[in-house]
Amino acid sequence: MLVYSGDVDAIVPVTGTRRWIKSLGLDVEESWRPWSIKGQVGGYVEVYDRDSLTFATVREAGHMVPYTQPERAFHLFKSWISGSHL
Repeated sequence: MLVYSGDVDAIVPVTGTRRWIKSLGLDVEESWRPWSIKGQVGGYVEVYDRDSLTFATVREAGHMVPYTQPERAFHLFKSWISGSHL
């Protein structure tokens, strides 16, 4: 499952999503790290419990990530669908 959030989303902030994920008690498989697109940080990602849950942020995106950061959102989507790491 992929859960993502814009890092400037005031409706569902990253801190709240991270707190919710922590409450699930999943093991962290890949620690919080940046992902990039075209040599720039696109956001951050953390992978849990043998790839069963991935949480990603999209840099400079608000609540409607594809609307505010379409290129980064598409890169995130393509990576997830193809099974490649961000």
